[in-house]
Amino acid sequence: MKRFVVVGHRAATSGDFKLDDMAGGAGRLDILLRCINSALFLSHGIRRDAEIYLVLLGEPNPPRTIRINGGEVRYLNPDERSTGALVRNALLKKLDDEEIRSSPGIYVSKRSFEQVLQDLAPISRLVYLKEDGKDVREQDLDGDVTFIISDHQDLREDEERLLMERSPLTVTLGPTSYHADHCITIMLNELDRRE
Repeated sequence: MKRFVVVGHRAATSGDFKLDDMAGGAGRLDILLRCINSALFLSHGIRRDAEIYLVLLGEPNPPRTIRINGGEVRYLNPDERSTGALVRNALLKKLDDEEIRSSPGIYVSKRSFEQVLQDLAPISRLVYLKEDGKDVREQDLDGDVTFIISDHQDLREDEERLLMERSPLTVTLGPTSYHADHCITIMLNELDRRE
């Protein structure tokens, strides 16, 4: 399995945003929607061996985590508006302490970044995508791997500390800074070329 965990520092945690204003009123949710597309879509298909977690930390109810499993997801289209509608529908669900299914392959919970890391660390190798890491082309990335990335802001100091406590491999994709969704595309291309 290839997993991506994307932290959205300002992304809305309720479904009361307008689909026409996902960059502003939804706290740059547009960035995370592009990450979904990069993680799951192929030309004329979906990556069935991929999963993405969006850890939403914006107002009014942080945290919220949306998990989308490529092997189960249905009704996902490559345009941001329809993907935004699926995320909004997930955020409108009434939550208890357990993760619930919003639609096929899309799940929502109150899990924090720390809880997501706790759940994934025992079953997957954690890889932190960071500009000052080791060159990705020189690293072994076989097996079940989870890549951690932030939105348009770096991980906060406390978030990075939580991640580093789990001894992730820290890698860079090259000498240039990329958008979060581009990092996902580049990373998947690197993995595809190795298979």
